[in-house]
Amino acid sequence: MSDESVLVNFVYCHPVGHAVEALQYCLGYRRADPQRRIGLVLSADTAVDLAHRCSHIDELYTVDLDVFTPPAAGIAAHIPRDWDWVIDDPRGHQTWQHELFPGLREYYRQSSEHFRARNAHTVIGAPQPAYQPGNRLHLNPSADAHDWARHQLPEIDEPTIAVLPGGSAQRWRYPTTTAWRRILRTLTDRWPHARICLLGKHTEDGRSTTGFSTAEYDALAAEAPSTTWAVDVGLDRQLAALQRCDLLLSPHTGFGFAAMAAGTPWLVLAGNDWAEYYFNPGVPFYSVLPDIDRYPCYLMLGNQPDPVDDEGPRAPSMCADRITEDLPELLRGAEWLCSGHADFDTAMRHHVTRAAELFGHRHELMFSVDDLHAPYLP
Repeated sequence: MSDESVLVNFVYCHPVGHAVEALQYCLGYRRADPQRRIGLVLSADTAVDLAHRCSHIDELYTVDLDVFTPPAAGIAAHIPRDWDWVIDDPRGHQTWQHELFPGLREYYRQSSEHFRARNAHTVIGAPQPAYQPGNRLHLNPSADAHDWARHQLPEIDEPTIAVLPGGSAQRWRYPTTTAWRRILRTLTDRWPHARICLLGKHTEDGRSTTGFSTAEYDALAAEAPSTTWAVDVGLDRQLAALQRCDLLLSPHTGFGFAAMAAGTPWLVLAGNDWAEYYFNPGVPFYSVLPDIDRYPCYLMLGNQPDPVDDEGPRAPSMCADRITEDLPELLRGAEWLCSGHADFDTAMRHHVTRAAELFGHRHELMFSVDDLHAPYLP
């Protein structure tokens, strides 16, 4: 073992999930050599707060980057130059990402000149430095956040279901309020005394927000016999609230990554750009996958399918018809996650088998952080 220094240079787009990916990779480098000093660089408009909840990160640096606009010279000048290893997010070196995000291209060009690596300036996934995959990530909210969550969410006998109705993309890419009310009625018909914990963020601070209005949240709250609000509170408190919930229900969103890193099972109304690719060992999940022939999705960035008409334009995989068809499976997933018998290995086997069928067994189209899906491929 050595006291070598490792800088994980993980600057990318702002959604919360990319910060969680960075924390996971930092953990892998620390576990491979517990004596390492681990530094992390993130975009300032992502969920940098999460890094403060991780004991395996020694130093955190941020850069003010708009991925669509090339930054001025010296964007990384405040970060120490000399490290044993500098390890980039591979997306920072992909040509197609450069075409979409010229600011990203310029940042990684500047960082390649700024940092001096004694051993190598490389990318995540390279053979060196040593890396240990497959570690469970623990996000630990503060004591103050836990106290707040205990007050907001006292123990009850029925399930507590956290609901985040949408992520940070445009509103039309998530279900209508009508569809969400139908989902909540299905859940409360099953558990008449269930408690719904609403999550989200409206504050415009340059970071991820939730595109659902207060009026829409009010309409969702009206469908539940018991509702707790954790909307527009800090991320630390939202994570503490999640830890007192039986599951998080949401579309694909990076906040779901954070939920699993906090130990909360994730029930995903899957669709839009990406199939689920972050899994936290030991934390079960259930992804309700769409019929991609009938409801096109997973076409990657810049290739969105044409919207359908559903109370205005709607992403096909989030439309009312698709949700109505998949409500029975959504309920089965919720029942399994709330049963006390859900486990990570079963979740992975079930998910990877169904995802492989969805992609016509083209395994090259499937990926996950740390390649956790690979041992489960049929």
